[in-house]
Amino acid sequence: MRDEVNLDITPETRAEETAMPASRWTRIRAGFRTHWRGLVKLAVAIMLLPYALMLLYLLPFIHPVSTLMLGELVMLRGYDRRWVDFEDISPNLVQAVMMSEDGQFCFHGGVDWGEMRGVVKDALAGEATRGASTIPMQTAKNLFLWNSRSFVRKALEVPLAISADFIWSKRRLMEIYLNIAEWGPGIYGIEAASQYHFKIPASKLSKKQAALLAVSLPNPITRVASKPGRGMRRLAAVIERRARGSGDYIKCLYE
Repeated sequence: MRDEVNLDITPETRAEETAMPASRWTRIRAGFRTHWRGLVKLAVAIMLLPYALMLLYLLPFIHPVSTLMLGELVMLRGYDRRWVDFEDISPNLVQAVMMSEDGQFCFHGGVDWGEMRGVVKDALAGEATRGASTIPMQTAKNLFLWNSRSFVRKALEVPLAISADFIWSKRRLMEIYLNIAEWGPGIYGIEAASQYHFKIPASKLSKKQAALLAVSLPNPITRVASKPGRGMRRLAAVIERRARGSGDYIKCLYE
């Protein structure tokens, strides 16, 4: 009788033992799929957020802040930024920045593809690459990305720049750029920069002061507009001359 009882119970017990691990594995796989889907949704949301913010920044009373400015807050350092409308920025500064940073600003759609092809060609040939960032690209980087140079950042930057140039007017794009650009340690935007370096409002900048501020943009920590070295003064003189003949290049901003 005992043998018969054992024969009846043993198969059921083994079936339960083998079924339980399978059930656990099913739950683990289901949990992993749910977790993975959640991560994918989060990544997509993060990638789409800048494009949603671009639509929000169409509103003229919205004053965007850059990732560097947010970083200053996170590090508890604070910063000085005083928003100023495009109409209250000296045309001398606008002309100088365009001639220094992006002479084709009015003519491209966010990316200067001719310059970009040249950079790619030089990189593939193992040569030193020159800068090809346009003002829309720099604006996108400052608003939504990070500073360190990498192909990943550049790949994200290009579609953002094209979208910004498409969504915003050229005036709005330039206004945002000039109000988030860094011009010294904790100094952001042209109004704070003008006050910090020259003790005057952005609307009163002279051609020389504007040129000095423009050429300091690539590295405003070491290139101090109010304390220029000989090389910086020489470069500023070149930009000042170019700015004088920039009439055809700035029509999208003043016509």
